Amino acid sequence: MFEQRLEPLVMIRLRDVLNRTGLSRSTIYSKLDINSPHYDELFPKQVRVGTGSVRWVQSEIDLWIEKCIFSSRENREK
Repeated sequence: MFEQRLEPLVMIRLRDVLNRTGLSRSTIYSKLDINSPHYDELFPKQVRVGTGSVRWVQSEIDLWIEKCIFSSRENREK
C-alpha cells in the first residue's frame, strides 16, 4: 500500500506553500475549488491532520512547481 521512500515525506503549512509557490492564499484555494474557474486538477490537495488543520506534502508542491516551469518553457519554444 505504501511505497518505501529514500527521502522522508515532509508536510508543510499554508504559509510555506505561499512562500514556495509565490501564490496568494485565495489563489491556492481557488485552485483547489472544483467550482472555481481557476480550478487546477494538478494542484496538490491538502492532507487533513486534525480538526481545522491541513498540511501539504512538500514534494508534491515541488513537483507541481517543476511542472509549471516545464510547461511554461515548453510553450515558449513553440
